[in-house]
Amino acid sequence: MDHSQASARIDELRVILRENSRRYYVDNAPTMSDTEFDMLMHELEALETEFPDLLTPDSPTQKVGSDLATRNDFVQRPHRYPMLSLGNTYSIEEVEAFAQRADKALNVDFTYCCELKFDGTAICLTYRDGRLLRALTRGDGTVGDDVTENVRHIANIPQQLKGDYPPEFEIRGEILMPYEAFDALNREREANEDPPFANPRNAASGSLKLLDPEEVGHRGLWCTLYHIPAQCLDFETHDQALSAARSWGLPVSDERRICRNIAEIEAFIDHWDKQRKFLPYATDGIVIKINETACQKALGFTAKSPRWAVAYKFKAEQALTRLVSIDYQVGRTGAVTPVANLEPVQLSGTVVKRATLNNADQMALLDVRVGDWVYVEKGGEIIPKITSVELLRRPADSRPAGFPSVCPDCGTPLVREESGAKWFCPNQDGCPMQIKGRMLHFLSRKAMDVLAGEATVDQLYSLGLARTPADLYDLGEYQLLSLEGWQEKSARRFTESLAASRQVPFERVLFALGIRFVGETTARELARHFGDIDALAAASREQLLEVSDVGDVIANSVYDFLHEPRHLEEIARLRAHGLQFAVVRGQDALSQALEGKTIVISGNFSVSRDDMKELIVRHGGKNSSSVSSKTSFLLAGTKPGPEKLRKCEQLGVPVLSEEAFRALLPETPETLPEETVGQTPVEKQLSLF
Repeated sequence: MDHSQASARIDELRVILRENSRRYYVDNAPTMSDTEFDMLMHELEALETEFPDLLTPDSPTQKVGSDLATRNDFVQRPHRYPMLSLGNTYSIEEVEAFAQRADKALNVDFTYCCELKFDGTAICLTYRDGRLLRALTRGDGTVGDDVTENVRHIANIPQQLKGDYPPEFEIRGEILMPYEAFDALNREREANEDPPFANPRNAASGSLKLLDPEEVGHRGLWCTLYHIPAQCLDFETHDQALSAARSWGLPVSDERRICRNIAEIEAFIDHWDKQRKFLPYATDGIVIKINETACQKALGFTAKSPRWAVAYKFKAEQALTRLVSIDYQVGRTGAVTPVANLEPVQLSGTVVKRATLNNADQMALLDVRVGDWVYVEKGGEIIPKITSVELLRRPADSRPAGFPSVCPDCGTPLVREESGAKWFCPNQDGCPMQIKGRMLHFLSRKAMDVLAGEATVDQLYSLGLARTPADLYDLGEYQLLSLEGWQEKSARRFTESLAASRQVPFERVLFALGIRFVGETTARELARHFGDIDALAAASREQLLEVSDVGDVIANSVYDFLHEPRHLEEIARLRAHGLQFAVVRGQDALSQALEGKTIVISGNFSVSRDDMKELIVRHGGKNSSSVSSKTSFLLAGTKPGPEKLRKCEQLGVPVLSEEAFRALLPETPETLPEETVGQTPVEKQLSLF
């Protein structure tokens, strides 16, 4: 390869790696396997070594992948010590090469500390006087997102340490989502027709960045800690540091071993390559660290990785099995999803019988056919997916698996939206699967939280007793007792939970209606912006676009839904049954200091942007996502959007700092960042900078 060819290939690799790094760390929706990504990174490293004049400081080989939030939802703070990533290896030979380099550089006796490589998202915790002070994501290695409030809701992270802990220190680790919590979350997402997370790592990362700390607490996240920076505390070995951290009450894994040579390292790897299948959380390898702190300091760091540690990555487990048939499932929005039925096969500790095919495009890309022998993997060790077809074993008479042209449930011709990958059944009111799916969504925990599941909905639908959610409220306990399978206790629990759902707040009722593209957060924003269903139904598309996070697609969906007579009739029936279709004002109000003011926020603040919006609402104000002549003022934190500032200048809209904004509010504990409560006036002012 000559210089010009190398330059072109390097440019191509950098584009691919940056895009896939963003999808992995920010979107939590990778389209490339870890192995593929690492192979491309190794290729780039080799080319930059061969052509050193083409190496640039911004190359992916010189920087860690960044998980910084792109919408300024979190305050970004600098790391006290750089938070780097590990180099990855896929063979014992590469581990041997790592050991040989260390041995040559150090020329002293040392040991290795071998640990599980947890497949989650990195976190850095700071404790001061035994209390959790701050939690930062890895970010770009020098700056991380402040997720302290979310981390306080993770069950096994202590708020207060015990024993003889130091005055202040950092400790780093991983936020995980155990398989049990992951399965429950994906079942819930699929019931709501949200795309399931591909693996526990993506689910953990996405959950950690939620804007509602209470919801973070419901996600079942777990933490394991594995490193105290050597600059932070003085221990002779890494193992001693972790043992001390455990004595202070911190969640440190006991699954580590001190090894003295490559043979012992290999034995540890072989052991966990088999035993990892029985762990309650995902692991994707083994981390090998030089144990002695003095040796770590002597070896130091590269631009993105420590020289004293390396990660050995396990190979993904595959299985070959026969595709027996393909089912086409219809969801509550009418989306049709193909699912492959497989001959049962053992994979990663479980028996796999089904695998998703996602959509018609994915089926065509794989050219998968009934009767084919297919390779199946578990993405992130949990979700079965077909990765390829063994063409040498394809039957001679096989035919392409055509996607159905009509709904498999009701026979209505399917339609495909422009630029969309999914086919839909448009028969919303006559397709049984859609009708039952909408009722299940309405009854779900995050919506009306009624004690009923799929079997109940199937029974009530088949008997003609419930075709819409409003029908459920017409049912009585005695009527239910006349049905097969109902006992007095189950009938009472069902009717009592229906009665309790009349107290569910408007924002959850709005979510329960199942308006396409309207999730929990959007429903909350719409409810708080308009106040009641009548104002929302009367809103124009342009007025809907004024709501935070509402774009053209959501605005059109809400407008069309609330201008459909059958939907308005259903809402009227639900309202007559006593459901909440208006925000109950004053329940959580702090003051009316911002009454009548429409406020746009931009930039980073001392609290999350979601908390700042909540603060505006609780003091009587209204949030808007865009600057207009109706904007009362722009609340600008650090790094505000330049376009919003320019628009304010053009329209003469005032721009207020966070300090000036807080001066408008009566001083209550709820109006101040947590760390300022109880401080002197001078300390409060300093904390705002």
